[in-house]
Amino acid sequence: MRFSCEDFARNILPSFRSLIAKGLIEDHGLTQAAAAGKLGTTQAAVSYYLSSKRGEKYVKKLENDPLVKSKIREIVNGLNSGTLTTVDVTDKLCGLCESVRNLNLINNTR
Repeated sequence: MRFSCEDFARNILPSFRSLIAKGLIEDHGLTQAAAAGKLGTTQAAVSYYLSSKRGEKYVKKLENDPLVKSKIREIVNGLNSGTLTTVDVTDKLCGLCESVRNLNLINNTR
């Protein structure tokens, strides 16, 4: 069975957001609060991403995939520079989700 958009929002999106938060903080030196502002979330949520309390279910499977790595880096750089809008990020995440589903990187075993 393949992930639907609802499954994506519940299961995969937190993993993507975790990778983005880590990129903003580790690669660009942003504070948790600044990363949260760029992500449109709270500092507490970013703290959870960094401490593996949120989004870690699929991070290990996704973070080493070259396509995912490239797209996350593109999003991180765009958010950091301010060249990506919220709509742009949403579009990129939808496209990344579609790629993850088409490449069967994550198996849905519901």
